Formats: sequence, structure tokens, C-alpha cells
Amino acid sequence: MTVMEKIVHVRDSKWFSNLTTIIIIAYASILGFKTLDEVDTHYDLFLKLADYFVTIYFVFELAIKMIAEKKFLNFFKSGWNLFDFVIVFITLLPLESSNYAAIARLMRVFRILRLFTARPELKAIIDMLIKAIPAIIDIVILMFIIFYIYAIIGNFFFVNLESGLWKDFLVSMLTLFRVLTFEDWTDVMYEAMEVYPWAWTYFVSFIIIAAFVFFNLFVAVIIGEMQKLQEAEMKEEIHEDSLKLDILLKEMKALREEVNNLRKEKQ
Repeated sequence: MTVMEKIVHVRDSKWFSNLTTIIIIAYASILGFKTLDEVDTHYDLFLKLADYFVTIYFVFELAIKMIAEKKFLNFFKSGWNLFDFVIVFITLLPLESSNYAAIARLMRVFRILRLFTARPELKAIIDMLIKAIPAIIDIVILMFIIFYIYAIIGNFFFVNLESGLWKDFLVSMLTLFRVLTFEDWTDVMYEAMEVYPWAWTYFVSFIIIAAFVFFNLFVAVIIGEMQKLQEAEMKEEIHEDSLKLDILLKEMKALREEVNNLRKEKQ
């Protein structure tokens, strides 16, 4: 096995992905530990060394991925590789001793996002969600229309309630969002029912339409994209198996021809 093949093997190996995942999770724990007020100053050196270690490892991992490509520019053709490169590059900028030191410390948090690229399973989920964005946008637009209609109706009937939850269109939208999240929505409903006994139909119908129907639509879209992803993976596996079968059949055919040629030579 050549050096290049070994590098490619390391890049594609499961243990390398797991090691990166463990390091990212450990680094995330360190960042959380640094926010505690009880942290002793004696740990500062350890935290700095851990930060340097993670930075060096990320650079090493990025170098492995770059070298493993047949052509260097192919590395930048992948959106995930660009994502990794930007995060590592930004965290390498010497901002600690400048006026942007706070930004530099904040950018360290974004290293945790590299967990998406370290785990192929997470990467597949993110790709699936990205593909579902067009359908999700359509659902959000339809949901906004429902919110708009109900906000206008709520403002028209409940504008004089003492709580002021319906005093204008924007506040009505926020109130409906509160109802959608089920945050003390019954208090909002009972207040309206004290003046308008029929108000329960307004709130119940909104919850049925907005909470149950639209949430199920979101779930249906995501499940549909997951099924498409699974079907694509199955087709790819079937295609690879068919290619292996074709190669095997060609080898058997070549072997049969060699056997026939040997028989003819003996005759």
C-alpha cells in the first residue's frame, strides 16, 4: 500500500471519524467548563493547552483530507469541506491580542459545528434537511397566512381585553405564537371567554389547524426526505453490487476462454 493509499484509508476509516467526534465533544465540554465561575485559575494552563491541541488536530485533520484528494482543488468542490476550511481558518487568525479578542473567543464555539462533518450520519441528516427546505418554505408561507387571518380576527374581537395581548396586529401574532407553543394558552382563552363565550371555537380551531395539522406536515416532509435518502442509498448499493457481479462474470468468461484454449493446445 502506497503512502497516498494509506492517507485515503485514514481519511475514510471509522476510527478517524470517531476520534474526531470524541475530540470535538471533549472540546465542547472544556468550553462549557470555562464558563463556570468556580473554575480555579490553576486550570487556565490546562485549558489553553487543550485549546492548542484541538487547533493543531483540526489543522492535521484538514491536511489529511486535502492530501487524500487526487487533485487539490477537488477539496474545495465540496460544501462540507469549505465549511471545515472556513472554521479552521477563522480560528487560526491571530485575534487574541487585538481589539477582536472577544470575537476570537466566540469563534471557538463554532468549532463544535465540525461535529456535523465528523459524523457521516449527521452529515446525511443535514443534507436531508437542506433538501427539504423548499417544501418547508411552502408550509411556512401557508402557516403565515393562517397566522395573519387569525391575528386580524383576534385583534378585531379581543382588542379591548385588559391583558393587551391583542392591542395590535404584531402583538396578536406574538400571542398566537404563544398559543401555538401551548404556553399558558388556556389563560388567554379563558380571558377572552369572559367577554365572548364563543371564543373557545377561535382558539381550538387555531390549535387544530396550526399545531396539529402543520406540525404533521413538517414531520411528513422530513419523513419523505428520509425515505428518498434511503432509496438513493439502496439504489447505490444495488448499482455497486451489479458492477461487482459484472466484473465477476467477465472474469469467469475470461477463465472459461483460457480453459478452452488449454484444451485445444493439448489436443
